[in-house]
Amino acid sequence: MFKKLRNRFLIVNLVTISVMMLVAFATIYIINYLNVQNDIRMDLQRITEAFQKPGSGEHRGGMDDGLGEGIGSAPESAIDNGTQRQDIGGGTFGRMGGSPPPERSISFMIQTDNDWKQTGTPVSQLSMDDEFYAQALHEAAGTDKTTGRFELDGSLWAFEVKQTADGHMLVFLDITSQQKILTNLIYIFTVVGIIMLIILFFISRYFANRSIKPVQEAFDKQKQFIADASHELKTPLAIINTNTDVLLSNPEDTILEQSKWLHYIKSETERMAKLTNDLLYLTEMDDSRTGMIHAPFNISEAVENIILTMEAVIFEKNVALEYDIEPNLTVHGNSEQIKQVVMILLDNAVKYTGPKGEVTLSLRKQHNDVLLSVTNTGEGIAAEHLTRIFDRFYRTDTSRARKQGGYGLGLAIAKSIVEQQHKGKLYAKSTVGESTTFYVQLS
Repeated sequence: MFKKLRNRFLIVNLVTISVMMLVAFATIYIINYLNVQNDIRMDLQRITEAFQKPGSGEHRGGMDDGLGEGIGSAPESAIDNGTQRQDIGGGTFGRMGGSPPPERSISFMIQTDNDWKQTGTPVSQLSMDDEFYAQALHEAAGTDKTTGRFELDGSLWAFEVKQTADGHMLVFLDITSQQKILTNLIYIFTVVGIIMLIILFFISRYFANRSIKPVQEAFDKQKQFIADASHELKTPLAIINTNTDVLLSNPEDTILEQSKWLHYIKSETERMAKLTNDLLYLTEMDDSRTGMIHAPFNISEAVENIILTMEAVIFEKNVALEYDIEPNLTVHGNSEQIKQVVMILLDNAVKYTGPKGEVTLSLRKQHNDVLLSVTNTGEGIAAEHLTRIFDRFYRTDTSRARKQGGYGLGLAIAKSIVEQQHKGKLYAKSTVGESTTFYVQLS
């Protein structure tokens, strides 16, 4: 069940992250795509304007030396009057107050008549053969559009058609590098996305396992709690049922004659009543909405009163009691609940102290807190049990459970009171074969 829950968590998490990544990458790509397209349009516009200016030179495609005098070029007098000429990519472009085509772009221009037949010589930055110009003109004219793009000889070209007095002027611009930028961006996003998803899968799986672990532990504890409670109720119910059968099998006997069986029934009924009361109390402690009235009280006096009520029981058990209580210590909390904690710890210490053993209680100020410690001599508690002795129904020796009395709920109740209701600490330390000490730390 928890494996399925983890897998669903992973699927939801990865789908959510994938959608977010896809949206982010698509947004970045669209922004870059629009910027590139805008740059292409601006470059094509600038080149078109450069070719339209009077004095534009030409580079004759198909010539042996790759250079030639431009058709419609500016006369020498224009050069004498300050017209500049600039060498660009192997060709020459004159300008009269205008800017030449961008140096980073490869471009050329073809003039045609109204029937799309080439007139004159193409003006180009590079030397290209006549067949290339003819193919480019055919591709552009075949689209029947004033602007567009096509692929020729492994390169991507954008073109723009301008109407002239004698026909058309077609300007071509190589946009292969810009297209490669967009293509590489897609590859980069794909690789980065896959790598990120793989990394996020393992990270999500790690945190999913950590997130589900407390839920699984709580579920396991709940199952164990139900099993333990059922087991604890099973024994007294069986005893009650058996003794009831004995009573029913002797209907002529008097109550006095049947008193032994009635006492057994009453004893087990009281045990069940105590169990149900303890379970209800634990439920109230676990309910965060339930809160007791807290106020400052003298914990020294509260502990002394509990010791006075326990003296007879301790004496009957033949256990020595020593205590050291610092007077007039005050804590903020519920005095009745703290008394119950002290009672549970003392009762637990007396139960697990052998005859002629010793129980020691200490209450003192420690920094800004009050520390209560209850120590008893005896067998001690093994290290593997120390972390679980506060669990409900948990006992280190189940064979002694019924003999000692109780259901293993006392320490669970004490921990709930101290840590949930008073925000304190309750913990234990033990030396096997020597002693066990329980500590209560309150503010």
